[in-house]
Formats: sequence, structure tokens, C-alpha cells
Amino acid sequence: MSSCTEQEVERLLPLVSDQRRQQALRFRHLAGRYACLQSYCMLQQLMECDTLPPFEYNTYGQPYWPDGPYFSISHCRTAIAVVVSDRPVGIDVESVRKGRLELIARTMNEREQQEISASADPAKAFICLWTQKEAVLKCRGTGIVDDLHSVLLPDKIADLSLRTWELSDAQTLCTICEANPPE
Repeated sequence: MSSCTEQEVERLLPLVSDQRRQQALRFRHLAGRYACLQSYCMLQQLMECDTLPPFEYNTYGQPYWPDGPYFSISHCRTAIAVVVSDRPVGIDVESVRKGRLELIARTMNEREQQEISASADPAKAFICLWTQKEAVLKCRGTGIVDDLHSVLLPDKIADLSLRTWELSDAQTLCTICEANPPE
């Protein structure tokens, strides 16, 4: 996000599809426009092509390609993350910030709330769980519509693999969720 300038947005606009350009210009803030454009360019690089097929959107608004591969995009104040896979995949990246108590109660089950309060760094523990939940929901294709208290229960994620890590600034966490390969 360090390259987020008006000039960089203007440079990126002609490099993306008309569909993505229109989407980027709907963002009011420069950072949103930049992240929308840059994530698309990152996806182009991962796909090793100059022109991506147009996105289609499922009933929850999640972009996809009917003929694959699977992909997921996320961005926050400090980072942009993109992943491509041959299996359903979701990614979330978030800056560490303190979770308000009412937000924690609304989004975390009792075990998760205890984990957060017992942590040496409750803000990081909250964001770790949050990125895991959001990555799972993106992988499932639903976005944030499910009961957030049950998203990470073992029986709900038995068919998924989760990987969470800190980015180099140690104040940004990223989680990838991918469907396990068929047996």
C-alpha cells in the first residue's frame, strides 16, 4: 500500500478490464481505488496473462470464473493479498487493531473469547481469529453471512486447511483457507 498515490491509480486504470475499472472508480477513497486496481494487477501476474476473463458473481457477491481456477482477494490499510488455487480458496488480510467488546461478543464464541482474553496480545489474537473466519467464509463462497460463532468449530472446517501468518511489519495478519484435496 506504500505506492498508493493518485498518480499510481491513474497509471493502473488503463491496465485493468473495464469491469474492474468501473468497480475501482466506485470507491470514494484513494486507498480503496488503489487496492481494487492493484489486486487485479496482482491476479493478472499470478495468472500470467495480460487480460483476465470477466468476473461473474455468486449470489453473495463473490467474484469467480465459471471455468476456474479459484481465486480470492483481500486488502486492508497496510496490505493487499491475492491467492489462486485449483481448489476452493479464501484469503483475508487485516491490520491488527483492538476489537471492541461488543464486536468480540457478536463474532466470537465463548472459547474464542476466552482465547482472546487469555492472550498476551488480545488485539492480535482477535485479528487472527477474524482472518481465519473471513478466509473460511470466502472459501465457502458465502462471505460474512453465516453464524460467526460457529465458523471455526472443528466439524465445520474438517474439510479445510488454514494457514495464518504475520506479515513482516508484525502488525498485519493474513490467513489462507483452502479446501482439502479430494481423497
